[in-house]
Amino acid sequence: MADKNESKAAVSVTEMARMVGLSRQRFHQLVKAGVFPSPLYDEETGRPYFDAVLQQSCLEVRRRNCGVNGKPVLFYARGSRPLAPLRPAKKKVVQRDESKHADLIDGLKGLGLTNVTAAQVDAVVVELYPGGTTGVPPADLLRAVFLRLQRKN
Repeated sequence: MADKNESKAAVSVTEMARMVGLSRQRFHQLVKAGVFPSPLYDEETGRPYFDAVLQQSCLEVRRRNCGVNGKPVLFYARGSRPLAPLRPAKKKVVQRDESKHADLIDGLKGLGLTNVTAAQVDAVVVELYPGGTTGVPPADLLRAVFLRLQRKN
């Protein structure tokens, strides 16, 4: 939108629409609805134009969001459209250890054992639970393996 002190002696409808930040078509619609003042017409060519006074009036309508007909009007930015839905972010592919204790290894790494290997975890699990881990709550399993690995280090 142009500053209200930047008016010319006369501007075309296209330029006036540009000054108030609207498309030419939308500007014409609002002129027809009485929101903006109607243009003057050149007697020789019949071409519509806005003189300095009408330019100020149009800029004031845009600034105040109140038409010359006294009705409030809401303006949208030229070319604005609803935003397209964002594409879901691609998930990072985390290389996981494909062992049977991958979740256990992740838990141990979260507890600070960053250099633990699948072989170490498998050996400790067999040592602590020779009959298998069926029925052992995951939190208890993680705690027991963590403590045993801490003692070994």
